Amino acid sequence: MDISSLSPSANKVTAADLNAKVEAAVKKVGSDWNDLPEGHALLKMSAKLGDLIHEAGYAEMYGVELAAPTEEGKAAPFSTLLILQKFLRANQGQVNKACEQLLGALKWRKEFKPLDVKTQVFDKTKFQGLGYITKLKNVPDSPNHVDIATFNIYGAVKDTKKTFGDLDEFIRWRVALMELTLESLSLPTASTPIPDYNKGPDPHQALQIHDYLRVSFLRQPAEVKAASQKAIQLFSAHYPETLSKKYFVNVPLVMQWMFGAMQVFMSKDTIAKMQWMSYGDELHKYLGHDVSKQYGGQGPELEAVGVTPLYEKQASGDAAAAAKEVAV
Repeated sequence: MDISSLSPSANKVTAADLNAKVEAAVKKVGSDWNDLPEGHALLKMSAKLGDLIHEAGYAEMYGVELAAPTEEGKAAPFSTLLILQKFLRANQGQVNKACEQLLGALKWRKEFKPLDVKTQVFDKTKFQGLGYITKLKNVPDSPNHVDIATFNIYGAVKDTKKTFGDLDEFIRWRVALMELTLESLSLPTASTPIPDYNKGPDPHQALQIHDYLRVSFLRQPAEVKAASQKAIQLFSAHYPETLSKKYFVNVPLVMQWMFGAMQVFMSKDTIAKMQWMSYGDELHKYLGHDVSKQYGGQGPELEAVGVTPLYEKQASGDAAAAAKEVAV
């Protein structure tokens, strides 16, 4: 072929082409864990992991058994890197801060035993109907085909003192709901890396919906305030980067203004994850048509498909089914 016969555009590399290649290369750094560059934050944190596990006396995080590298200078196993990357992203890529938070979370898990709490049986008269975990397909702007969503239905509380009066029991129930959410994310078997901080979305996160239908924001009881403050403190400290977005629905406009004023005390990353709306049936605009009809979608009701912590009747039914299977 006579090269001279080709048009100039056929063999010319444009500036746009070069920019695209550079951008792709930048995105690859930190997302391709088979070839991490020397000095990468994941390698630095991997090198410190053995000491952190030893100091904590515990190695499990979100259902993943953390393991230090087997060779000096190498990265930890893939599932361990998933966890390390979450703590790094929560701390803007700062290794020392990420290690400090990870150590605190490991110590807390050793003491609290959240995996045991996940199978704890709770009083259904206190907590039934307050929380559900479900799957949503084709959520707009999501990197996933299927997303895990956790619904907190505060209007389902029938007796405030009964539900929130025992703060420890309420927190254990909330932890059980979160651990079941993490179990649904299947982190131990995940195969998609998490990009570095500010380099793209983490595909291994859940969506969280807070529904305030029929909830009064005026003169909230002391028990509710204490439970809310404790939950916020605990989950921000020990469950970083587990939620991609938080949706607050059925919130009166005046309360949205008040929460908006509080944003001056929040980080830009926290603010970016929050979405407020006055009516529940607006939720489908953000999460798609897989949400139930009460949220403007076409999906089944939460009561029909949602996963929940164990309650007395549910636990006895599971036990009976297991006994029948053994007998057979």
